[in-house]
Amino acid sequence: MTRKSDGYDMVGSIATNVADNFSVVAVGDLIITRPLTKYQDASFGAVVESLREADVAFGNMETNIFDIRSFTGSPQAEYGGAYHVSLPEVGPDLKAMGFNLLSRANNHSLDWGVEGMRETSRALDLSGIVHAGAGENLAQAAAARFLETPRGRVALVSFASSFTPLSRAADPAGEAPGRPGVNSLRLTRSVVVLPDMLENLRRVRNALRSDSHLDDGQNRVVLADVTFKSGDRVRYSYEAEPRDVAAIIRNVRQGKQLADFCIATNHGHQPGTLSQEPADYERSFAHLLIDAGADAYVVHGPHQLRGIEIYKGRPIFYSLGNFIMDDLRTPVGADMFDAYNKDPRVDTDPEVTADEMATGYEDGPGFSDPIFYESIVTVSRFEQNQLAELRLLPIELGHSKRLANRGIPRFAPRRKAIAILERLQRLSKPFGTQIAIENEIGVMRLQPT
Repeated sequence: MTRKSDGYDMVGSIATNVADNFSVVAVGDLIITRPLTKYQDASFGAVVESLREADVAFGNMETNIFDIRSFTGSPQAEYGGAYHVSLPEVGPDLKAMGFNLLSRANNHSLDWGVEGMRETSRALDLSGIVHAGAGENLAQAAAARFLETPRGRVALVSFASSFTPLSRAADPAGEAPGRPGVNSLRLTRSVVVLPDMLENLRRVRNALRSDSHLDDGQNRVVLADVTFKSGDRVRYSYEAEPRDVAAIIRNVRQGKQLADFCIATNHGHQPGTLSQEPADYERSFAHLLIDAGADAYVVHGPHQLRGIEIYKGRPIFYSLGNFIMDDLRTPVGADMFDAYNKDPRVDTDPEVTADEMATGYEDGPGFSDPIFYESIVTVSRFEQNQLAELRLLPIELGHSKRLANRGIPRFAPRRKAIAILERLQRLSKPFGTQIAIENEIGVMRLQPT
């Protein structure tokens, strides 16, 4: 006997199902230490209004929330480059700004250990903000979390390709319990070099003898635990762990089956914070996410803008840079004093932070370049369950202001706004994306298919 569906969903559809005029505001990293809405700053207030007007206001929560006076944890020996911490009032303040959906999987999630992660979860829960990407085990960290809006239910799946090794969540195995942490996307990095460079590296490897057994072909050399491959230009190359990819794809599909709209989001620095291009694995991976049911894919982590692609009527943001970089963190932890040759008996927390922001880290530069203080607020509006309009609002974060005052967004003045948008036009062109500039705002209007 043949079963007839008569339109009945028998498989768990991943079709989009939001009401017309459904809107999503997406921004980049939230490095925030204090409540900001209490200040009577009209320029900041105008940015906040753009968040409050949307059905969904999304950002990446790149800090921990707790009161150091009652905190029972400690700064970890392994941390994300700085000990990000903010005051308890930040939870309600993010809600007051309009944020209702935040990603948690990133390299700062466990700066203050599992205790910091848990305190942050409690603070966001109490503030009524939905968050995903961190949990008591991998299943919880990887699961979609859901936001209810008048125009549809929204799922969020959060993961990180940049994370501290000990922060990676794990599931139970036999008698071994699960491990708290973040939902991770593991990547294997290799270095692509020109053919003559590869031959020189082969000579070095052979001279060292000890690694000679690691060579498995003419186009590959392993030297000092780094894999080098031959190619047409020098670059980093990445391969995503298939098991992580499969799990993320499954969770995106499940999230969409249980919701009307799904956002997938990654915190990844690759191939480096100086690069304006996404890592080589990311475009095909982004397409897999959209095919699995994601309605938007948002990347953050490089701290500067990268291009935008529209795939199957869905936006892909390869990096949204910084939205808030209000880096007045205190305390900073003894390891940071050591890292920047400071003495906690003499030097202050802000002096450590100023040095960190100016000089950088072992694996990357600091943030003194103005490009890290220029970004956009993206406003996606959907009609007939497809992206109808994308508006890009340029912002700047006060690069030249004193430490205590910089990092707070305001809409960029005309000349800077146009420069930001022209850069975004250039970065998006390789993806076939055309962005018009209208009254200092980037605009894309799409016809339903």
